[in-house]
Amino acid sequence: MFKYSVEPRFCETDALGHINNTVIPQWFEQGRLPIFHLFNPDLSLAKWNLILKKMEVDFVAQIFLFSPVEIRTAITSIGNTSLTIHQEVWQKDELVARGECVMVHFDYEKQAKASIPADVREQLQQHLLPG
Repeated sequence: MFKYSVEPRFCETDALGHINNTVIPQWFEQGRLPIFHLFNPDLSLAKWNLILKKMEVDFVAQIFLFSPVEIRTAITSIGNTSLTIHQEVWQKDELVARGECVMVHFDYEKQAKASIPADVREQLQQHLLPG
């Protein structure tokens, strides 16, 4: 499981004083950065090879300013050309949001899905949730 902490910013709040619901997908994207590194170690945009196919977010509880959050990221399944990623947001030891997304390994030159390389698959399996 990958983890990183975020200090919510004032600009991420909404009129009710909560963290705006549009912020969570951005935090999740940042939480996927270690996975991006597995596919593209230098994160070269010229060599980018992942696309987001699907994303769901469940808002479990309110998220507030002035209290750090932890983003937890793990793999739930690995297919031939895609993987499913589970992510959670924790604040003050409470689950406040969770989500899943499907990422596809993609060959931009061929404009087609591509098999996940064996070495990347091995690294992904180290972060596979038991299930």
